[in-house]
Amino acid sequence: LRVVAPPEMVANLRSGNFDGFLGPDPVNQRAVYDGVGFIHLLSREIWDGHPCCSFGIGREVAQAAPNTYHAMLRAIVDATAYAAKPENRKEIAAAIAPANYLNQPEVVVQQVLTGTFADGLGTVRRVPERVGFAPMPWDSFAIWILTQMKRWGQIRGDVDYAAVARQVYLATDAERAMREAGLDPARASGRTIVVMGRAFDPAKPEDYVSSFAIRRS
Repeated sequence: LRVVAPPEMVANLRSGNFDGFLGPDPVNQRAVYDGVGFIHLLSREIWDGHPCCSFGIGREVAQAAPNTYHAMLRAIVDATAYAAKPENRKEIAAAIAPANYLNQPEVVVQQVLTGTFADGLGTVRRVPERVGFAPMPWDSFAIWILTQMKRWGQIRGDVDYAAVARQVYLATDAERAMREAGLDPARASGRTIVVMGRAFDPAKPEDYVSSFAIRRS
């Protein structure tokens, strides 16, 4: 296993430097488009509704320029609400495909966003929920990520999982921005998580870490 930047994944696959990759959309779809790979699994088949891209900002910046911070957060909420509607996906694909953004053929991005795509094995699949857009940073997501950091020895000792989640994810700020946009935010800590068939209870993170036979912690 080795780390490779997403823009380099298809070229490495084509040249035979590795046999496959776990990577973000639309890199996997580009491999199919170029005829050098196929899609084995979508990440939603591992964890349906998993977190992916995120918006991060330093606490000092948010405190020094609160209006700017909130305007950026509100812009993300507005964009997410627009992108969540299937009827807007083709328009978005056309907007973000060019070189100054994703630098991908528009059809590749469109297949990802609409969920109607070639899998590289001779089948056109229809998975409308292939990608989703939600601006809510659920605390349970942060707690799950922390359990994996604990599992692999990236953090050690006692961890106040819930406190770290609240401090980093600032779900109340997202809830405020969503209400201002006329959206109904879900409870920040209430999303169910099932990863590879294993249910996760954010109220019992240490039990979850201990349940793995393979770990470094």
